[in-house]
Amino acid sequence: MLLFAAMQAGAVAAQTLQERMRAAAGAYEQKDFAAAVAIWRPLATAGNAEAQTLLAAMYWSGEGVPRDHAEAAKWYLLAAEKGYARAQNDIGFMYGFGEGQPPRDDVQAYKWLSLAIQRYTAKNQDRLDQAIKDRATLVARMTPAQIADAERLVGQWKPAP
Repeated sequence: MLLFAAMQAGAVAAQTLQERMRAAAGAYEQKDFAAAVAIWRPLATAGNAEAQTLLAAMYWSGEGVPRDHAEAAKWYLLAAEKGYARAQNDIGFMYGFGEGQPPRDDVQAYKWLSLAIQRYTAKNQDRLDQAIKDRATLVARMTPAQIADAERLVGQWKPAP
């Protein structure tokens, strides 16, 4: 009986999270950025990788928050370290092609883009294709030693809890 109650409580909590994420996405689509931030920020602070990624994107573009690439990088990195493919892709892009925050680092860019490529599914084919192109651009400007370092980092990477 206790196990059933615990399972039910978990399902309700998951449903509540899904509902909150949907509400935030709806607010964002309606350009009610303040409402989206009000929902995503507490979820991001609590460690939800999807909310961290979506909040990071808002900081990247300055939608509903001041445009702040350092803050975007912080949130992307938190989600990327958990294994969230879109965040890995986006922090990889920032390292390789961003506007100075974080500072350009082709080895880190390659690492994160490679991890995103490994994790994207067919549902994200457009993002996967772009990540492959971005990594190819990096490879063209990297030394063999840099590529080897990046491959080593990819092989050693483990998602954070």
